Amino acid sequence: MSCLPLIGVTACTRQLGLHPFHIAGDKYLRAVVSGSGGLPMVIPALGDLIDPGALLERLDGLLLTGSPSNVEPHNYQGLPSEPDTLHDPERDRMTLPLIRAAVEADIPLLGICRGFQEMNVAFGGSLHQKVHEAGPFMDHREDPDMPVEVQYGTRHTVRIQPNGLFARLGVPAEFEVNSIHSQGVDRLAPGLRVEALASDGLVEAFSVESATFALGVQWHPEWQVRNNPHYLAIFNAFGEACRHRAGLR
Repeated sequence: MSCLPLIGVTACTRQLGLHPFHIAGDKYLRAVVSGSGGLPMVIPALGDLIDPGALLERLDGLLLTGSPSNVEPHNYQGLPSEPDTLHDPERDRMTLPLIRAAVEADIPLLGICRGFQEMNVAFGGSLHQKVHEAGPFMDHREDPDMPVEVQYGTRHTVRIQPNGLFARLGVPAEFEVNSIHSQGVDRLAPGLRVEALASDGLVEAFSVESATFALGVQWHPEWQVRNNPHYLAIFNAFGEACRHRAGLR
């Protein structure tokens, strides 16, 4: 019988009424189960109260979720954000050291949207705070007035780079993805390998060169993961890496 991998899922912090909460999106938790065959465990953003090493000893994989919030720019020596920009400093304090510890321990890692951006920042890269105002790039944001099914519909093509982790997943050299972000990679961190580019040249996926499986994607493959074979291939590969880790544990 194959091992059921325990996959940590990062949480955001939100104030609901008078009390703060730690929350993770339903679509990410469902994708861990239906796409990766894993058991999701929500990791609260408690920063210094949780030792990353002790946590990772109990995990077989780590999923870094997307979020409406942006990584605070002081983490990558960026200019201050515009007023009213949504940040989540508690999440930053939790995820950035956790990412570095996970890669050091060779824990399978999948970063999505904000999680992708966190991976770049964790290893010394920087971000465009507004991709649509940065040089040659298209507007990668969703239309907030459209239904969610339209927002998460495919928007542009990504081109898979040869001889990388993505090339081994069995996906086409080019395929369509959704696009729901305003931030994006500016300076790619040392040790990261470009895995996919948008048609406008924006980095849409990368891997960590020193890791067995550590992949970040800018789009949202968790969305209706069972209905998209290219999205499902990502979660299947992540699940296989997590099961291998579970077997070793």
